[in-house]
Amino acid sequence: MSSQVRLRLLPSARCLFDEPVQVKVAGLRSRQVVTMRARSTDEKGVTFSSSATYRADGSGEIDLDRDPSLRGSYVGVEPMGLLWSLKADSLHKMFQKSNSLNPHVVKFSVHEEEEEGRMLAEAINERFLMGDGVSRCPVKEGNLRGVLFTPPGDGPFPAVLDLCSFPCEKRASLLANRGFMVLTVAVFNDKLANIKELHLDHFEEAVDFLKQHPKVGSKGVGVVSRSKGADIALSLASFVSGVEATVWINGCSANAAVPLFYKNRQILSPLLFDSSKIILTESGASIIKYGVSNPLAEENRGSLVPIEQTRGCFLFVAGDDDLNWDSKGYMEEMVERLKRHGKKNVQSVSYPRAGHQLEPPYGPYYPSSFHGVMGRPVMWGGEPRSHVAAEVHMWKKIQEFFRTHLSCDAAQTKAKLQTQIR
Repeated sequence: MSSQVRLRLLPSARCLFDEPVQVKVAGLRSRQVVTMRARSTDEKGVTFSSSATYRADGSGEIDLDRDPSLRGSYVGVEPMGLLWSLKADSLHKMFQKSNSLNPHVVKFSVHEEEEEGRMLAEAINERFLMGDGVSRCPVKEGNLRGVLFTPPGDGPFPAVLDLCSFPCEKRASLLANRGFMVLTVAVFNDKLANIKELHLDHFEEAVDFLKQHPKVGSKGVGVVSRSKGADIALSLASFVSGVEATVWINGCSANAAVPLFYKNRQILSPLLFDSSKIILTESGASIIKYGVSNPLAEENRGSLVPIEQTRGCFLFVAGDDDLNWDSKGYMEEMVERLKRHGKKNVQSVSYPRAGHQLEPPYGPYYPSSFHGVMGRPVMWGGEPRSHVAAEVHMWKKIQEFFRTHLSCDAAQTKAKLQTQIR
């Protein structure tokens, strides 16, 4: 490495996962062309990498907030491009980051264009999912299996239930950093072949757990969800009291895949799938969007979630290029249905050229990966730049929505504490 070249990550090389960093290089020759690289290994041991070529200015400096990439994993001014363009060597790999205890570690480096890419400087970026003072506690009560994240301090805190299709702590821990008490619960904890039905009562237990927690000050509970978790969230809002604010991301308007039961009776039939309508792409990944039955067809009306009977608020988020569901179509139908029933408690946003996997920002973008329910690699959709820009906007929108609709009552929290002491 060159002792003169310096690679800096500002404001710090240690940050939260959803925070941007400014990547700057100094000490290069005037107008020198170099390659910037990033490299990271996920929880499965798969290595992801990215690279981009930059030209220094007259002072021998490069600033990714200002300077365009000339070629590589992306082109143009992309301050966080080295992060979102991280990619595995093999096809259909999703960057696995679901455990909140360990940071997402990224190695940034600067290399000569000549001399076989001799390294000139490097820096390590530790991107934490849990900030200082946030606590993590596994929860196992009755049918409830989840992980609770609590911000530092005594509260009161607004409460959010994070519904994931499969166990994942990323979104929940990051929301806890922003002042929300978050319980994350997976829709599927068992092998899918063993799941013949789902029971809304199990998710109601999660809502009740949050409502009764002594540090929760919000009148009701918020729910955030995507994909299969999104229709469970709709059902909670429609059938369970205490759900005040629901964020639905790229899901269905109907109960998908398996029957849904509540209080020992079936409340929603499953919206079925026609595998003959799957489209196989040249990459080996499938487009499954067109195999989903129409929830508005007469024979499927029993699967449509009756959101018009809720008293809570909704934020619907859809990627226009979602190849897993017709998310935008479902969103538009639900918004129209709520308005037709006189409901004014709805917000919606659609993102052009964004795909299915809308997540907290600054993680690697992946256009395809293995689908846990379908048992095959699928295309998720989305154009990289548009998709990652949507994630940044969506993440702020979700927090604003919950802060608006989950106001805290300190007196209510104090009463809960006094009840527990007695």
